[in-house]
Amino acid sequence: MKTTQTIILAALMAFGLGCGYSKKSTMPASPGTMPAITQLNPSSMAAGSATFSLEVDGSNFNGNAVVNFNNAAMAGTTWVNSGKLMVTIPASAITTAGMVPVTVTNPGTQGGPYGGGTQAETSAVMNFTIN
Repeated sequence: MKTTQTIILAALMAFGLGCGYSKKSTMPASPGTMPAITQLNPSSMAAGSATFSLEVDGSNFNGNAVVNFNNAAMAGTTWVNSGKLMVTIPASAITTAGMVPVTVTNPGTQGGPYGGGTQAETSAVMNFTIN
């Protein structure tokens, strides 16, 4: 009986030592999702126009994505779905004729005490025309 218990105990110890003791694997850091802009609607406005709503169409927009108009984050960006954002552009942002860069940023997330957060990702520029 004692021999059987010793064999069972040895088998359990061997199984326990064999589980979970493998080479440490390293997962690549997840940098987040890169948004992409395919269309702006409208794509232009006359200089001096009133405040207007800008629709930004594309892909990979997170629920907390932000539209950047002329390098300024626009407060009140509204997520419609992963392919559409809406934002109100103030009249003060379209006073001078020219090309204005528009981008979308998916903010990053903070990691815990051991890391694991994601970096913010910003789309390529699509230009908005102020006539």
